[in-house]
Amino acid sequence: MRVITGTARGKRLKTLDGLDVRPTSDKVKEAIFSIIQFDLPESAVIDLFSGSGQLGIEALSRGAKSCVFVDMSRASIECTRENVLACGFSDKSKIVNSDGTDYLKRPGNYDIALLDPPYRQGLIMSALPLLSDHMNPGGIVVCEHEAGLDLPDEIGKLKKKKEYSYGKTVALTTYTAEG
Repeated sequence: MRVITGTARGKRLKTLDGLDVRPTSDKVKEAIFSIIQFDLPESAVIDLFSGSGQLGIEALSRGAKSCVFVDMSRASIECTRENVLACGFSDKSKIVNSDGTDYLKRPGNYDIALLDPPYRQGLIMSALPLLSDHMNPGGIVVCEHEAGLDLPDEIGKLKKKKEYSYGKTVALTTYTAEG
C-alpha cells in the first residue's frame, strides 16, 4: 500500500494484518480522489473509520489543509500515527482513538468526509445522520461500502450525488451537503 500522488507520492504505508482489515485498493482509492480532486486543496477532512489512515494521508498529500483520523481500534490508531509521521503530516493531523459515531457527537466542521467502515455492520447508516450536521455547505461525503448496499437519497442535509460500482464487492456513494 502506498501514497498514489502529491507531496508524499510513493511513500509506503504500513497496514495491519488480519481478516478484520480491508485496505482500499489503489483502483478504488484513485477513483475516490478523482471524484474529489478539485475540492481537496485547503479542505478540512475527516477520515472516519480510518484503519491505517491511507485515505486521509492521500488527502493531505494532495493538498488538504488538515485531517482528523478516527478509529476505535488502538492497533489501527498506532498504525495511522506511524504512517502520518512517516509522511511528514503530523502538524496537519489529529488522531483520535474513538468510536466513529461517538466522535461525531463532538463539535467540528468538515469540507470532506471519507468513510470506509467494516462492511455489513451498519456503521455508515449510524454515522451519516450525525455527520450531516458537521459538513460545511457544499461539503462532500464519500462512502466506500459493500456492493448491494442501498443508501438513502437524503440524510439530513446530505443529498446523494452519485453511486459507483467496482466489481462485485466494492461500491462508492457520494453525498453533497446542502446549505
